[in-house]
Amino acid sequence: MSNSFENYQKRKLITSYFSVVLSIGLVLFLLGLLGMLVLNTKKLADHFKEQIKISVFLKDNAKQVEVDQLQKSLLLAEYTKSADYISKDDAAQMHSEEIGENFLDFLGYNPLKNSIDIALKANFVSPEKVEEIALDLQSRDYVEEVSYDKPLISLLTKNVKRISFWILMASGIFTLIAVLLINSSIRLSIYSKRFIIKTMQMVGATKRFIRGPFIWTNIKLGLLGAFFALIGLGAFLYYLDLNFPELNIFQDRLVLGIIFAGVLALGVLISFISTYFATQRFLNLRTDDLYY
Repeated sequence: MSNSFENYQKRKLITSYFSVVLSIGLVLFLLGLLGMLVLNTKKLADHFKEQIKISVFLKDNAKQVEVDQLQKSLLLAEYTKSADYISKDDAAQMHSEEIGENFLDFLGYNPLKNSIDIALKANFVSPEKVEEIALDLQSRDYVEEVSYDKPLISLLTKNVKRISFWILMASGIFTLIAVLLINSSIRLSIYSKRFIIKTMQMVGATKRFIRGPFIWTNIKLGLLGAFFALIGLGAFLYYLDLNFPELNIFQDRLVLGIIFAGVLALGVLISFISTYFATQRFLNLRTDDLYY
């Protein structure tokens, strides 16, 4: 009978610990993903901004020396990520491949212009700065036209600001929810041992002596939950890197280090704080209040 009761108590204890580790692990995993999203918001925004290009169409009488000089000056400009010269023949070939037929046979001549496609650095992709760059390029005598998607740049700039704001708001809300969830799991675990806490207190144990084992146990559970969260986070990031290599997730190791260290620190910190206040609550209760 005694062995059966002891086995039951062990199973109950293991179940309690498992639920705490699982809740901590899941919550920290979600917080880790959210942290990656917050720290990489600018990186993602920059990636989309740098897909926008300015096309500089050149006049037919533009000299090759002028074209080469323009391309070199663009490559040296602080706002340029890349500047690729596209001849009218190459442009015609690309256009024919896109539409699936050779339009030159129909027209009998090539109406396209030689051009330079400029990819801008993300910091310079805003309606005001792009307009300033376009006006400067348009002032050259051998430039026929400067073309870019003005509505898209305006829309992208507004959406990046809006998304960044809501991501920060969501981060704050989810962090609060995460703390409450972990705190609730730990409090439930300690609640099942409230009579043990009060018994130790009644036989003369100090509050610090009683709190110590609970805090140390839950810190270990927090570390274990954080460890599982990091495994899941690493697997998920590896999957993203395989399917979206352009994001270069593993390239910025400082960000990864901050996220992984933050997950571990949160696992320890939240476990410590929650355990401290949960045990303190039951230590301050009267014996009669333990039954409610």
